Amino acid sequence: MTVQDTTTSEATHGVTLTPVAAEKVKSLLDQEGRDDLRLRIGVQPGGCSGLIYQLYFDERTLDGDATRDFGGVEVVVDRMSAPYLEGAAIDFADTIEKQGFTIDNPNAGSSCACGDSFS
Repeated sequence: MTVQDTTTSEATHGVTLTPVAAEKVKSLLDQEGRDDLRLRIGVQPGGCSGLIYQLYFDERTLDGDATRDFGGVEVVVDRMSAPYLEGAAIDFADTIEKQGFTIDNPNAGSSCACGDSFS
């Protein structure tokens, strides 16, 4: 289940953020104490499978960015990364086995054992 997309921006993307992930991002943003940050997700060359994910807070808005709002959490994807991330879902796991953000990407043909890179 994902939080409803409520953005009115023309440029949107196909990445979704689960409610658990949205709450974690809100918590982290509250810790930062800034209201000008958004969650940026992108891909860049690297890793053992060819591409690695980038997930970080950013105050910038770049030309060509696509944006969606998930209950007050703004998620931004740059235009070069958008095709690689179309349909991807970001979740947050907090278990003994794994703690952190996870990305379920239907465009990933394969990934490395650590899950940090894909092709």
